[in-house]
Amino acid sequence: MPFEPCAIVAAWVLAYAAPPAGQDGVTIAAPPLAGSNANYAGHRPPLAPDPLIKLPVGAVRPRGWLQAQLDLMAKGMFGRLPEVSRWCRPIGSAWRSRDGSGEHGWEELPYWLKGFTSLAHLVKERDPSLASVARGWIEAILAAQRDDGYFGPEANRALPDLWPNMPVLWALRTWFEATGDPRVLTFLEKYFRYELALPREKLLPDSWQKVRGGDNLAIVHWLHDQTGEAWLLELAQALHEKTDDWTGGIASWHGVNFCQGFREPLQFWVQSHDDRHRAATPKNYAEMMERFGQVPGGMFGADENCRPGCGDPRQAAEACSMVEFMASFELLAGITGETIWADRCEEVAFNSLPAAVAPDMKALHYLTSPNGVACDAQDHSPQVENSGCMFAFSPDARYRCCQHDVVQGWPYFAEHCWMATRDGGFAALLWAPCEVVAKVGEGGSARVRVTTDYPLSERIEIEVSTSGPQRFPLYLRIPGWCTRARVVGLAQPPPAGSWVRIERTWSGVASFVVDLPMDLHVRRFPGNHDSVAVDCGPLTGSLALVPKWSGPADHEWGAREVTTRDPWNYALVLDAAAPERSFQRVRSERPVRIVRDGLGPRAAPPFEPRLLGMPLHDVVVGKGRRVSAWRLENGLVAPLQPSPVRADGEEETLLFVPMGACHVRMTAFPVAGSGDDSHRWARASLVASASHVHDQLGALSDGVLPERSSSDTKIARFTWWDHVGTVEWVEYEFEEPRRIGRCGAWWYDDGANGRCRVPQSWRVLWYDESKESWREVAGVSKYGVARDRINLALFDAVTSRKLRLEATLQPECSGGLLEWTAGEPIE
Repeated sequence: MPFEPCAIVAAWVLAYAAPPAGQDGVTIAAPPLAGSNANYAGHRPPLAPDPLIKLPVGAVRPRGWLQAQLDLMAKGMFGRLPEVSRWCRPIGSAWRSRDGSGEHGWEELPYWLKGFTSLAHLVKERDPSLASVARGWIEAILAAQRDDGYFGPEANRALPDLWPNMPVLWALRTWFEATGDPRVLTFLEKYFRYELALPREKLLPDSWQKVRGGDNLAIVHWLHDQTGEAWLLELAQALHEKTDDWTGGIASWHGVNFCQGFREPLQFWVQSHDDRHRAATPKNYAEMMERFGQVPGGMFGADENCRPGCGDPRQAAEACSMVEFMASFELLAGITGETIWADRCEEVAFNSLPAAVAPDMKALHYLTSPNGVACDAQDHSPQVENSGCMFAFSPDARYRCCQHDVVQGWPYFAEHCWMATRDGGFAALLWAPCEVVAKVGEGGSARVRVTTDYPLSERIEIEVSTSGPQRFPLYLRIPGWCTRARVVGLAQPPPAGSWVRIERTWSGVASFVVDLPMDLHVRRFPGNHDSVAVDCGPLTGSLALVPKWSGPADHEWGAREVTTRDPWNYALVLDAAAPERSFQRVRSERPVRIVRDGLGPRAAPPFEPRLLGMPLHDVVVGKGRRVSAWRLENGLVAPLQPSPVRADGEEETLLFVPMGACHVRMTAFPVAGSGDDSHRWARASLVASASHVHDQLGALSDGVLPERSSSDTKIARFTWWDHVGTVEWVEYEFEEPRRIGRCGAWWYDDGANGRCRVPQSWRVLWYDESKESWREVAGVSKYGVARDRINLALFDAVTSRKLRLEATLQPECSGGLLEWTAGEPIE
């Protein structure tokens, strides 16, 4: 229960009347590396000491909104996924077969079991049935280990493909933490000896396993912490060498691959002690976010893969990328003790993840974007990479990986709210209502209870209780966004991004308060045309749009689409000298209700936006003006254009609520300007289409040419991949008929190591409206197919609204273009 303020003050005075000199309320950069926690196994030498040590599942007991999130997961599709996913049904599953025969033997069940095992033990007091289900799967997997140590579906053994086993390793770790089952250590030792015995060419040879070897490495190091067996470090070395080279740069631009893989060098640094490995992980993160992550919400544009030129906030992230990013941040915080990783975890958890999952936890959508005003079942390719339904809230397993993987998000978050430290204390890494009961000092125990509505509240109440005198330190994370933090009783305000260490002999009950004032901040994204977003503490504001739900529920789970009739195309009016002064935080005693009038009949019933199950009592108010030329493109918000922009609408008052509380959202905006320093919003002068699209269609006409090479991967490209040896086309449709007498084609060709080549041949056709047919242009000078330059074709001038380039691809090869130009004839 929440404490009364007078009781908090009284308890503080009682507990801290005579603090030991120099030992109470010290600000530090990170918890110490020295010492060895006698209660919890951290890294053993020669591994570098970890300043934060994960507590076993169950040590942190969620309360408040965090408990409610987990209960909703248990009652929703994540706890009952076998009802809607054939991959999670036990009958006929290759994961339950003693000889590995059966069906559904790839990643789906392991993804789900990884998070489900954690969820089951976090809700066990209220719903023991989930732990029983988890036990059934764990027992079957333990019983199915072969004599050589291999486990899992036999069909994966041929390569072997070790990727599907990796999430199972994490589930087994959780099971051991929860039960102490000694069979887990024996099982893992036997399996890792199988891995070590594999010929090197068969250890992580290709595909996901090669990119995601860090997942395997994490459990090898964990087992070494438990047993101290030196041969495990030999396996860790081999896994690092066989994993794709993340030390040399970003090894994969696939969204989920990056979220799991970018951390591998820093993971291996604990063994190598090589500064190159320590530096590579933050470098990879910085490069990704610079190129594709200049958007609100903590994610980056990878609607499957990152594509050059596709970094706009309409680009989306997979739901499974979100939870894998969070898990990576939690792991990296343990290795480094740096608060920045917790800041990044909270940004995703409080902004992007809630927007991806239905509030009742009975559906999710595959893709979530910061600027997305239509979560429907329509095909939005090629603006997003995959065709078909990518945005509708779905309860079934049409999205496969996300439906199964997302279950780890909140359970792993809960497990990492508090972590042990090497000096016998523990640290608050992630702020949420919870209670942690853990061993401290030389084997005593303590309980810390956190009462808060953070991130919707600035106030965090902490109660520490022990059964007798116990001396240990407590570490409190100060978020990097908070410049006015206050810990009651601490003389000096702690700086942003630091830790506060409170060390003393604790006895009885002590209570104190941490205040984290959530100031408004306008964040700019120079890599996205100087667009802006407004933050309030850890939350980013989205325009308050009234959602319009449609589509009948399939069954109790409720598959739905959601759009909006509200205007969204605003440029924000900012005070140039102090942008934060352009916004106000308005608080209400009653939950915020959003109503839209002035659209004729009311667009939708009033609704109360909620974040993490909690009603909102705050909104942020600002000003904006509509940009009438900014419209939808194939149902998606058209890309941003450079700020400041000329906005032709009248100034309006705008309401902003947390991004995570919005089913449809506008979060990144251009800035309104006027006069010569502002840009007129340009309407598209042409529309491009193609016979098949893999990479970005807009690359055809973006005006960006490579510096010298047809294999340039730093700029946007268009390809017909994976169509090979076929006849393909790209087409321009102009706003008005044009007179055209030349075309230039800069072909994409990825060289000897790829399968995109210059075409075998090509030609240009124009659309004759009088005959309603396509005709090849006449008098062509040459259709060139040279690499590393633009190939210019001159021809007799034609006047048409449509122009087509038709390419015959080389046998067994695909093809593409970096640029296709069409212009007036050269007189």
